[in-house]
Amino acid sequence: MKIASLADIKRALKERSPDDLLEICLKLGRFKKDNKELLNYLLFEAYDEESFKNAIKEEIEFGFSELNKSNMYFAKKGIRRILKLVNRQIKYSGLKQTEVELLIFFCQEMRKTEISFNKSKVLMNLYDRQIQNIHKAMATLDEDLQFDYKSDLEEILAPL
Repeated sequence: MKIASLADIKRALKERSPDDLLEICLKLGRFKKDNKELLNYLLFEAYDEESFKNAIKEEIEFGFSELNKSNMYFAKKGIRRILKLVNRQIKYSGLKQTEVELLIFFCQEMRKTEISFNKSKVLMNLYDRQIQNIHKAMATLDEDLQFDYKSDLEEILAPL
């Protein structure tokens, strides 16, 4: 089955009535959790990005507080779960400033844990990858914003 291009979908959506569009959106939300989360963001949270970021930061803090630190395997699994949540929310937002802020916060929380992730190659690589993602996203921001985030970035770049 061939899937239509985005331009074709856009043309088809323009031809539909508002009631049809409502029904299509509701069907999208019914079939996949990601679609439902995206609709939730677009309808209720996109207008206030600051409160959206704060809510995600609270979820990150909660995730790290509930992290099973007794076993490195479970700690890695928990950290990856938190990162997956963060990346999904970043994708919904689409703003580079939100991406930088949430990734920096994730790295700060990761450093606060009692887990010595220096001993785990997987966790070190995960941490380094997030630092690279921060650098990449920061490069697209205004110089003023880059300067604002520079001190936070230096804090998470400090030796462990």
